[in-house]
Amino acid sequence: MEDRKIDIREYNIKALAYVGDAVYELYVRKHIMKKSSEQVNKLHKKAVKYVSAKAQSYVIEQIIESLEEELVDIFKRGRNAMANTIPKNTDVITYKISTGFEAVVGYLYLTEKTDRLEKFIYDAFEIIENKETNEE
Repeated sequence: MEDRKIDIREYNIKALAYVGDAVYELYVRKHIMKKSSEQVNKLHKKAVKYVSAKAQSYVIEQIIESLEEELVDIFKRGRNAMANTIPKNTDVITYKISTGFEAVVGYLYLTEKTDRLEKFIYDAFEIIENKETNEE
């Protein structure tokens, strides 16, 4: 079976966010597992600090100015996509911004820009952890 090159324009922006959500969650789980071998419920509580819409929104606000134009475009398309669901634990604006964050992750993953994907994710982890340290 031949691998075909992915034309990112074939994907709905919400599909990019859908994939990005899963990819980011996996990186988060790997990250917290490396730091701790606690019970699953405690690991879940730690993961929420990274995957919440509020955390993702905070990250993108910190790094938006340093992102490449193509990633800013993907972010804006994700942020501006019509929301089909009403968020439970956050306001609509924060939710939309986090959707843009997830769209960037999905885009980088599906275009196989692994180095850039990992830099984006590890920068996000650092921003979240620095914020948490400064709040303590």
